[in-house]
Amino acid sequence: MTTPFLGEIQLFGFNFAPFRWAQCSGQLMPISQNTALFSLLGTNFGGNGQSNFALPNFQGNVPCSQGQAPGLSPRDVGEIFGTTTVSLNSQEMAAHNHNMHIFGQPDATKRHGIPLSGDAVLIPGHDGPFTTSATSNTTFPAAMTGPGGGSGLPHENQQPYLAVNFCIALAGIFPARS
Repeated sequence: MTTPFLGEIQLFGFNFAPFRWAQCSGQLMPISQNTALFSLLGTNFGGNGQSNFALPNFQGNVPCSQGQAPGLSPRDVGEIFGTTTVSLNSQEMAAHNHNMHIFGQPDATKRHGIPLSGDAVLIPGHDGPFTTSATSNTTFPAAMTGPGGGSGLPHENQQPYLAVNFCIALAGIFPARS
């Protein structure tokens, strides 16, 4: 492997940091022992800037490029954003219908209030399923035709992951600006 740039972050398929590298898990580093690395990272990832600074933390996070792409929000180095769960409101939910298809079940043994496999919905005994009137002649239980969702509880909102080891070079060539 070639000599890395100081502060370079690499992915490794093993579970430890190689010699002169550290895992990117947000740990605090003393400035006095890492002055060159502090000059590159500053307090972008945390620390008090007087006696310590923090390394990037990729535990449960996904890397994102700095800057702004067309139509996206600007992102700064060290900025943490996003959420692991989300609650949708009715304006964010795609328009959809809850259709219900009803058919008459000629076999009376398969007519139940709670359908089983092969059953049909029980036709109300006092109302016919078909009418020539434009108005409804019966009401179905809300569980049959009611709206979906609405609990307001958050659901998981994470992309698929493959766990790897992010490490940062604690020694190497100091990167020159072009």
